[in-house]
Amino acid sequence: MRTIALPFILIVLAVAALVTYSATFIVTERDQAIQLRFGEIQRVITEPGIYFKLPTNIVDSVQIVDKRLNTIEIDNNVVQVRDSRQYVVDAFAAYRIVNARAFRESVTGNMTMAEMRLRTRLDSALRRVYGTRSFGDALSEERAAMMREVAEFVRPEAANLGIDIVELRIRRTELPNNVLEQTYDRMRSERLAEAAELRAEGTQEAARIRAEADRQATVLLAEARRDADILHGEGDAERNRIFAGAYGADKGFFEFYRSMQAYAASLTNGTTMLLKPDSEFFRFFGGPSGTMSNAAAPAAPAQP
Repeated sequence: MRTIALPFILIVLAVAALVTYSATFIVTERDQAIQLRFGEIQRVITEPGIYFKLPTNIVDSVQIVDKRLNTIEIDNNVVQVRDSRQYVVDAFAAYRIVNARAFRESVTGNMTMAEMRLRTRLDSALRRVYGTRSFGDALSEERAAMMREVAEFVRPEAANLGIDIVELRIRRTELPNNVLEQTYDRMRSERLAEAAELRAEGTQEAARIRAEADRQATVLLAEARRDADILHGEGDAERNRIFAGAYGADKGFFEFYRSMQAYAASLTNGTTMLLKPDSEFFRFFGGPSGTMSNAAAPAAPAQP
């Protein structure tokens, strides 16, 4: 009797353990749970803990939904701006599931399907926002406003999925490879034209400065020559006045002084002169008896 009872007890315990295991489920801090009965939502559990349901998954089943932060990325998305030029855009969105019931009802709790719908909405939002902007806006301070607009376009669709968009960023905005070289050539031509214009303006300004400097130099030289002529005339007048005063004070000495100047000016640098011994030019050297001649003194050469 005891031999028969032991296996029976073990079977009962095993069945009880199986029933207990299938009737309980655990919700962790990073998850939320949707309890279903014949496919209908019975309750949504957001707090961590141990919970109970009817045994087996035929009647009651549980779907675990991740409530952590997730990301979705769009790479190499080609968009067109207002003037028909194109950009290659990389963007990403950080999101979390905040309404498990709406998430279950909209996409049956399928994360892949939810991300596909988000990608479609994000792609459409990027095209719409870039399409209203000019070519330069995407690389200017307008970029922050554009990211906010994209997020506002995506949030209604995300809310229908039970998803909250926490952050949306445009990581990269570049020109397509087939347009990049043309853009560089155009920018290079614009810079060369600007440099040529600056050089022309510099040349014009340099010519103006040189002309002004030449004019000022001419004026300064003319004024200097005028002042020099005035000073030279005043000096000549002062010299003549001094000579006149000296002649009036002592006529004989003045004649002697003028003759000495004439000798100094004439007998320099090995000058040879053919004159008679009793010439008037040498009258201050004295006659044969050593007496000074009283003949008039020769005129001295004009002063330079």
